[in-house]
Amino acid sequence: MDLKPLITLVAIINPLAIIPFFIHYTAGFNADQRWQTIRTAAFAAFCVIAVCALLGLQILQFFNISLQSFQVGGGLLLLLSAMNMLNSRPAEDRPNNGTLEAGVEKAAEGNSIAVVPLTIPLLTGPAAMSTVVIYADQARTIWQHVALVGYGVVVAAAIMLCFSLANPIARVLGKTGINVMTRLMGLILAALAIEVMAGGLVKIFPILASPAIYP
Repeated sequence: MDLKPLITLVAIINPLAIIPFFIHYTAGFNADQRWQTIRTAAFAAFCVIAVCALLGLQILQFFNISLQSFQVGGGLLLLLSAMNMLNSRPAEDRPNNGTLEAGVEKAAEGNSIAVVPLTIPLLTGPAAMSTVVIYADQARTIWQHVALVGYGVVVAAAIMLCFSLANPIARVLGKTGINVMTRLMGLILAALAIEVMAGGLVKIFPILASPAIYP
């Protein structure tokens, strides 16, 4: 079984890095409200992955976008996401973040913040969506597509686990630990992004795959 799609998704989504946002958004929530937020966020993330896995290619065809171009663009998004993960400060140090403010307002109004902004864009943003579509194209059998959807279940379970243990994890890891974990995921993601982009560029420019000719 190829676990590369699962590793890539976990590196991109990185629920550990979203724990500070989750704690901030759900401040003042009771246990039932927090648990409902966790379940909704996990289910929404699974739905995004499943839809991209099953219908992503059809959506590309509808907009007449070649997979090679999408692969290069998606790889670039992955690389930008990786660079942000490698260079960004901890979430607590960004109080003026627009997404954070939107989440606070929604929480203050009593609306669920599980889908927006927790799931989209913080957990399953454009980079995660494009990654699922790229791996869906590489799936050759129905079981590989089922496995890709199954990875969505694993990701949803990881989100539920991390958010359920948000306070203990934050206490154990601290700001520094979460920051280190985020950078480690960013390094893994950068390597995967280069591989995705290289695959798309070779398809667009086959000459890149030709052996070098030396005089």
